[in-house]
Amino acid sequence: MDKRALVLSGGGARAAYQVGVLKAIAEILPEQAPNPFPIICGTSAGAINAATLASHPGTFQESVDNLERVWRNLSPERIYHTSTRSLLRSLLRIGLSLFNQGATETKPLSLLDNAPLMTLLREEVDFDRLDDAIGSGALEALCVTAMGYSTGQSVSFFQGHPQLLPWRRAQRVGSPCELTHDHLLASSAIPTIFPAVKIHREYFGDGALRQMAPISPALHLGANHILVVGVSGNRNPVHWGRRRSVRHTPSMAQIMGQMFNSAFIDAMESDIEHLERINRLLGLIPEETRRQEGLPLRRVESLIVSPSEEIDLIAGRKVRSLSRALRFALNAVGATKRGGGATAASYLLFTADFCGTLIDLGYKDTMWERAAIESFFDLSASNGAPPTPVPTRADAEVGIRKTS
Repeated sequence: MDKRALVLSGGGARAAYQVGVLKAIAEILPEQAPNPFPIICGTSAGAINAATLASHPGTFQESVDNLERVWRNLSPERIYHTSTRSLLRSLLRIGLSLFNQGATETKPLSLLDNAPLMTLLREEVDFDRLDDAIGSGALEALCVTAMGYSTGQSVSFFQGHPQLLPWRRAQRVGSPCELTHDHLLASSAIPTIFPAVKIHREYFGDGALRQMAPISPALHLGANHILVVGVSGNRNPVHWGRRRSVRHTPSMAQIMGQMFNSAFIDAMESDIEHLERINRLLGLIPEETRRQEGLPLRRVESLIVSPSEEIDLIAGRKVRSLSRALRFALNAVGATKRGGGATAASYLLFTADFCGTLIDLGYKDTMWERAAIESFFDLSASNGAPPTPVPTRADAEVGIRKTS
């Protein structure tokens, strides 16, 4: 049987792009369609989207509408404290920690206090509904990945059917549990920006940090069709090898931006390439040979959606919508278009303007490839009609790819 999984990557405010993709999919699917993804996996901000989607009791369209409502009404104040007083308090705590071996005895250190995010999560994500969805068969598993600061392991916490087994690989494990808001807060705790979260006996941070195989949890949970929504335009060949003029030495924000990209984006793109390579290799080996040799590999159909435009450039134009204190702090470290560090700013730009622009971009990119979406969900086979003909972008401009 086809078992489809949705994989949502991390990226802070960039995850608004995922909402636009899901909005387009909801419109392409039949009206009143239930959730088409029995397996939903998320990391960082993608984990929050995944949990919000999985815990909503309505149709897929209603669930996506609810998610869009949340993102279009976001403001930085709903994610973290933005006042000058709060920023100075955080800097003071970091300074005092230097006299205590760089640590504190109580709350973990961070540049920003994301206490408002916990309030938002409690308002929008009802984990009590997960058991109902799993019991009814509407959902097989919800998976949230975080990184343990003590062990350095990437831990995929999942709640699903009892027959789903845990797994252990090099530096990554799958752990069945009852998910809570703490798991979401831990998975989205961007290093140094947001505080780590204690779960059981260990502190956890952003799941993208040590997630070497972001698609792996979906495969372990039994998926054979995977839709991946990324937050980078790097897969678009138009952007490959593009150079920008060098105006000055790298700013602190520019360096941090590349570090964030390494954690949030590079592993996903590498894992996608690995999946495509394995699929091509298996295509050269007859199925009977694979069975005789006992090769524990299977072909996995994947659909990858990623931005057709560079999010960094969009963020550089939207920084002005932040509060004065945040604009001053970001400008001081070069987190602006002129300072070359707009990448870092894009992870914190939880404004309605920026998020709305990314939602619209995700919707446009997905609708451009409607035929590929219909093929992925076998819509033509289910209604006896050919896929809806729509204009598509040239291969050199594609931000969405299908492999099998």
